[in-house]
Amino acid sequence: MISVAEASAFTLNFRNINPGARRGLFFGSDKLNELLAAGVIGIRIYYGIDNTGAPELVLVGVAANGDDVLKHILDRGIPCPNQCGAANALNGLT
Repeated sequence: MISVAEASAFTLNFRNINPGARRGLFFGSDKLNELLAAGVIGIRIYYGIDNTGAPELVLVGVAANGDDVLKHILDRGIPCPNQCGAANALNGLT
């Protein structure tokens, strides 16, 4: 785990390098639980770019042997902005 100060610095660095880009993506617990219910030990997150050029995250379960489990792949989270929650140190809306 990292501190809010360190996480805030990471997200600020991203916003400074990528002005106007998506700041984050929301994935509901139901979708995350779908990945975890597939008998995986964790989740791997890949960076991607969608067809509009916007940053995207692709989440996939990881088996005990370290392999990606391609049965369930999660992407297209709800973007921030527009769904960022209340202003805070991570989303830069403060």
